[in-house]
Amino acid sequence: MDELKIKWVEMPTYNTVMAVAAGCGLLLVVALGRRLVKEQPTTADGWALAFGVLGFILTATGLHMTLTWPLAGQGFPFDNIIFGEPSLAFGVMLLATSFYLWRRGDVLADADPLGTAARVAGPLSLFVFAMGLACFGIAAAGVRYQLFAAPPQEPLTGVFAGVPWVEATFISLLYALVGVGAVLFPFALRARRGVVLSITGLAWTVAGAIFLLFGALNYFTHIGLIVNTM
Repeated sequence: MDELKIKWVEMPTYNTVMAVAAGCGLLLVVALGRRLVKEQPTTADGWALAFGVLGFILTATGLHMTLTWPLAGQGFPFDNIIFGEPSLAFGVMLLATSFYLWRRGDVLADADPLGTAARVAGPLSLFVFAMGLACFGIAAAGVRYQLFAAPPQEPLTGVFAGVPWVEATFISLLYALVGVGAVLFPFALRARRGVVLSITGLAWTVAGAIFLLFGALNYFTHIGLIVNTM
């Protein structure tokens, strides 16, 4: 194994917490939507708190990565776009949702909370749709340019360093799955029930769970990479 040295002080890496927060955010969006569809009693304060915490993490880290490109110094400038900009977009949307639920949470007790939520989220769904297309672009770039492959110095995932298409395909499919849910989101709001809504929920549930677990795993693999390349 060739010795690899990385100046970590010049390349701060925090896509670990970003992945965990993004995964939790996707799962909670689906969970709230499911409660609205089933017309279950919902307390807005808890959802506002959860979305606010996750939105702050994603907005702060995504904004820093988007504006300063911390991953460019050691030859990974594309990762700032791949991880930073989607996190920033999702984080701001979660913060906006948190603020709305904090100020107008009583709408969840309306006679038609699902209809109200769909009407309120309607204009924002255009941006969700656009970011879905962006996720497709990231997925295509990941496969085309064999991105996401971990170096052999990284524990566990470094096993696939010699076959970069494995992790490139895995992460690209994950982004594509998020993109499917995002692109279908405006149509799911319009339908409110049915196949489109189910596919949207399923896509974000699977992607959210994988992002959460993969991000948690990266706490070990990234720490190991840092130790092995200091």
